[in-house]
Amino acid sequence: MSDIENKKYIYDFKEGKKELKSLLGGKGANLGEMTNLGLNIPPGFTITTEACLKYFKNPEAIMNELKPKVLEHLKNLEQKTGKKFGDTNNPLLVSVRSGAPMSMPGMMDTVLNLGLNDQSVLGLSEQTNNPRFAYDSYRRFIQMFGDVVMGISDEKFERILEIYKREKGRNAKDTDLELKDLQDIIADYKKLYEKEMGSPFPQDPFEQLFLAIEAVFKSWNNKRAITYRKINDIPNFGTAVNIQTMVFGNKGWDSATGVAFSRDPSTGEKIRFGEYLKNAQGEDVVAGIRTPRKIEEMKDDFPEIYTELINTLEKLEQHYKDMQDIEFTIEDGELFILQTRDGKRTPSAAVKISVDMVKEGLISKENAIMSLNANKISKLLFKSIDESGIVHVLAHGINASPGAVSGIAIFDADKAEKMANESDSDIILVRPQTKPEDIHGLYASSGVLTRFGGKTSHAAVVARGMGKPAVVGAQDIEIDLENRLFTVAETVVKEGDYVTIDGTTGRVIEGKVPLIEPEIKGEFLELLEMADDIREIGVRANADTPVDAQKALDFGAEGIGLCRTEHMFMAQERLPVVRKMIMARTKKERMEALEEILPWQQNDFYEIFKIMKGKAVTIRLLDPPLHEFLPDLSEVLLERQQLMMTNELSKSLLHASPLDEQLNEKKDYITLIRSLSEENPMMGLRGCRLGVTWPEINEMQVRAIFQAACELKKEGIDIIPEIMIPLVGMVSELKLVKNQLVQVAQEVIEKCGVNLEYKFGTMIEIPRAALTADEIAQEAEFFSFGTNDLTQMTYGFSRDDAESKFLPIYLNKQILEQNPFDTIDQIGVGELVKIAIKKGRSANPNLKLGVCGEHGGEPDSIHFFHKIGLDYVSCSPYRIPIARVAAAQAAIQNRK
Repeated sequence: MSDIENKKYIYDFKEGKKELKSLLGGKGANLGEMTNLGLNIPPGFTITTEACLKYFKNPEAIMNELKPKVLEHLKNLEQKTGKKFGDTNNPLLVSVRSGAPMSMPGMMDTVLNLGLNDQSVLGLSEQTNNPRFAYDSYRRFIQMFGDVVMGISDEKFERILEIYKREKGRNAKDTDLELKDLQDIIADYKKLYEKEMGSPFPQDPFEQLFLAIEAVFKSWNNKRAITYRKINDIPNFGTAVNIQTMVFGNKGWDSATGVAFSRDPSTGEKIRFGEYLKNAQGEDVVAGIRTPRKIEEMKDDFPEIYTELINTLEKLEQHYKDMQDIEFTIEDGELFILQTRDGKRTPSAAVKISVDMVKEGLISKENAIMSLNANKISKLLFKSIDESGIVHVLAHGINASPGAVSGIAIFDADKAEKMANESDSDIILVRPQTKPEDIHGLYASSGVLTRFGGKTSHAAVVARGMGKPAVVGAQDIEIDLENRLFTVAETVVKEGDYVTIDGTTGRVIEGKVPLIEPEIKGEFLELLEMADDIREIGVRANADTPVDAQKALDFGAEGIGLCRTEHMFMAQERLPVVRKMIMARTKKERMEALEEILPWQQNDFYEIFKIMKGKAVTIRLLDPPLHEFLPDLSEVLLERQQLMMTNELSKSLLHASPLDEQLNEKKDYITLIRSLSEENPMMGLRGCRLGVTWPEINEMQVRAIFQAACELKKEGIDIIPEIMIPLVGMVSELKLVKNQLVQVAQEVIEKCGVNLEYKFGTMIEIPRAALTADEIAQEAEFFSFGTNDLTQMTYGFSRDDAESKFLPIYLNKQILEQNPFDTIDQIGVGELVKIAIKKGRSANPNLKLGVCGEHGGEPDSIHFFHKIGLDYVSCSPYRIPIARVAAAQAAIQNRK
């Protein structure tokens, strides 16, 4: 018997439960769970995700196996409902919906009202005594089927619909269309279908059904679904297919459809939130075609149902122990629940909900921490409008996703993506309403503005999930897609003009306005404190300036794990002196320049030490090649050529002098630049090699560090400087450089007359250093893994070249699953780190171990670093909150 025949591929809703999410998808598993909870769920069944994956391997075989089983389950539905699928007088109509194991709102496909044809629409009309409802349902079905199943552009159907709506008036809605209008629209839709497909619209409901099932399977690999999976790192689970008895929100004014959340998905407040439309179907709400009403208004329209809905939300939240997002339909005054899922929420709402649920006793601190997406924590640091300035508010919309952003207005998703790749400017995607196929443009943009839609529209849901500001339903703006502009009264905003949106308040503001950086407070601070109580690995910051150091403290850093001294050399007033030092012909000239630099360095270290108030500060001595501090060779050659061709004085950085003398100096400058030029500078004269060849540079830096530390010691601040010698590959290098610098440190300490503890260590960023870590550990008190360079040298990749030339191709062709510069390569680079830890601690049990590459702020990498026993991670200040949460999550998972 074949593998296909052995498998159970279809489950009735009553057989489902939430634990079968990977098999039945989120929607199918939850429909089963709610059915067994006794909620009013329209009956149906689910085709599994395994069937979907089989479909992509052998579509004909799996469809032949599924067809008789689908027909069996349809018979069960007929018995439960008293209706018959394909019957002309009492037709059973179904919806066919996708449902992946992880929520992907709007990314895959849905077909409603399936089973209608030219005959059954007459039966439905007579049975319900509501011809308008029957033909409206048929009109919707033809449009969905044509778009989703057969690939006819939805816009072609919409253009036909718009023609009939305009005849009813400028602002006419779907509900203004009368029976005759709907019958004419259906006739035009069928003509469009036949023109596009070369055959009439299918009248056989069974043919409709199986084509729709295949379309849902195929939607797993449509462009928008693939894009969404890449953005959200969702594995290739496949999608389930849910076939469910239709209930109708478009039957009349005692029917409705809507979406409701058990808490506000934008703010996290414990208030019921949602929207609904009377006399409509679910797609009307999420597509933003009509602007919906707030859920509170149901108290007046449907008072008893409103109470039932609120009680259902409470029951589901208590059951799932998370904020729930439900879809519901009211048919002839009866409430049906069509779906529940853990609701998409803004990062700030996620934090508030988690903290509040801990206080309510609904979840534990550990569950609160694990419920968060650590990568999205940084989105909590939303910018806001500086209200002290004057702003010109053009319009108000619905505040769909918080935060403020100024950017250039772009009117289509493709151009938004293109501009984002070519420009550093923030982009605001401006659309009448977004559709799922706009996902790539939303991802590329910094914010989204729409004329239509509510807080549950596609634009709102996706923006919240991505943590981007969004203003939707700004109906005062008139969007002209053809001419790429929008107008508000007399103001015209053209494509490329700046506009500002405030997703917190719903304002649309003309031009670019000043924004205020956020700060950690409220529930965010409480949650980070919970994380600190749980995590076991330390979190430090990469900070090179006093401003960075203060920001690091504000975000909860326990110290500085990497202070890069070369950044201090780059200041405009310092660069000429640094170049003078590099160009020195003798050691005496070089020392004179270094003496000029020393007070600047000492003051830098003094300020950073003072801000950190005794917390650990690891200072990396000068690392990059010296040529990086010099001007480009072509620039100097051009200046020399100009001097030779004219009698003008040189405009170089050297002091003015007679022309012949200047030409000679230029010649020397060119000779020096050429002598420092290297074929492969990242592996050339840099790091500890500079300390070996030009020891006076490191000696000046160490003198500055210890003079600053001793000064603060006298002021009562206890400083323990940690000096990091970079790019060590051999213990002999480290020993030589370290001994030189310890002597300088001791001289300063004795001269200042203080007792000062200090540590010397090294960066492990060369594979040889990892492999000989036991030798190196005998001369080092700490290791800090420089995973950026370690990754480059392990792979043999030049990062800048790799990321611009071939890494995207490697990722697209799945040669690499992830960019190794974003997430640590556990198998290769990670193995070297593990070797270095084991060898290093075997030689020096007190060896302190950390990581200071960019991986130190990436959640998956932090999990790995926790598992292999590092003492701390270090990352940029803005990633510290991410690291604190990810470190706590790693501790929780490790305990499990």
